[in-house]
Amino acid sequence: MPQNAVDFSSIIDAARKADPANARGWYEQLELVSFEGGTLKVMCPTTAIANFLSSNCTHAFTAAAQTVTGHLLGVEFVCDDFEEDSPQQYQPQQNTANHDIPYTLHPDLTFDNFVVGQSNRLAHASCVAISNSLGVTYNPLFIHSNAGLGKTHLLHAICTNVASNTQNLKIRFLTCEAFVSKFVEAIENGDLLKFQETFRNVDMLILDDVQFLSDRESSQDEFFHTFNALHSQRKQIVLSADRPPSEIPSLDERLLSRFKWGLVARIDKPSYETRLAIVKKKARVRGIEIPEDVASAIASKITSNIREIEGAITTLGAIAYTDNAEIDISLCNDILGCKEVEPQSVLSFADVIEAVVKYFKVKQSDLKGKSRQKSIVRPRQITMYLARHKTKMSLEEIGYKIGGRDHSTVMHSIDKIAKLSREDKLLKQQIKDLDNLLDVAKG
Repeated sequence: MPQNAVDFSSIIDAARKADPANARGWYEQLELVSFEGGTLKVMCPTTAIANFLSSNCTHAFTAAAQTVTGHLLGVEFVCDDFEEDSPQQYQPQQNTANHDIPYTLHPDLTFDNFVVGQSNRLAHASCVAISNSLGVTYNPLFIHSNAGLGKTHLLHAICTNVASNTQNLKIRFLTCEAFVSKFVEAIENGDLLKFQETFRNVDMLILDDVQFLSDRESSQDEFFHTFNALHSQRKQIVLSADRPPSEIPSLDERLLSRFKWGLVARIDKPSYETRLAIVKKKARVRGIEIPEDVASAIASKITSNIREIEGAITTLGAIAYTDNAEIDISLCNDILGCKEVEPQSVLSFADVIEAVVKYFKVKQSDLKGKSRQKSIVRPRQITMYLARHKTKMSLEEIGYKIGGRDHSTVMHSIDKIAKLSREDKLLKQQIKDLDNLLDVAKG
């Protein structure tokens, strides 16, 4: 079969449907470069993408190619930008556990795909800084947060950025558990000197889940000397954990003091606005179009774990691909386990703000703006009060809808109106009037 007879776009479509969980928006950047010896060679934009496809999508693309062409054939993912000894080195269909980076760098986990908000601004800025100036800016850099808030994303992004901008650097990126396992194996095999040479002769060491050092005295001692060797040579050290250094049980005081030498950056739970941006970004990366109300529902329901947000988006995309279904709020509610509510029985923020605008004869843009005029501030506070009591919106959602205000501002406004309405007869009557208007709107 000649190459020009292969309908590669149909193969991509079939691969998306065969494995929607791994489908990505950048599938459109893939190119069929040759068809020789029963193998389709697919050119990938980067080594990270080639590794991702080789590790996760070979079966789906092979099955898709065979279905579309009607022939038994294989698929190979290639790229033309890998360098010898590159930390991202392209190694198709191999377990990379024994290579410089046991993680295959994920093409989605880049700085460009990381959503920055108040909860992670310091961690993100410090990671960008060190990736552009190894061993100089913050050394060590210690990032900590609860699970699923973006630590590993930032570690991958550092590696990807360094590998893209600088050649011939030695990088070790692995979990602390893998470090300990390799250390124990080196002792058992009498290869301790080789182990030490491996980890003390690098330009950057990234260790994920450092809390695994807890109660491991020999491993802590070995890492203490590894840390000293690297730091004295101004080599970059990046560490992550699920808690700050001071809360890691049974951590040697020597290590504790060294972990605090550089910068300790915490990632907090993202705000509603940040979660909403994350939903939209994750959907775009996967090539999935999500309506605004669906994105808002996901951001409202899943509040503390970005991986769960990714899971919801992946599930939505999978159902849409396999069942040819439309992604809408009904499907979203089914996936999130939400009880469907009849639209007529629910008041929306739009209902509230429309009632306030008509009642006080003010502009919606003024309510959402920054005006401090009393004639605007009071209706704005009443809007937040009513939105909290008449809808199912969270404080964060209300703040986002009323001009990007934070939840503390919303809470202050709600408390103020609640207090004043007990003393101010005019305000009490205004609230009652608006309640009646909204009851009519509710039907």
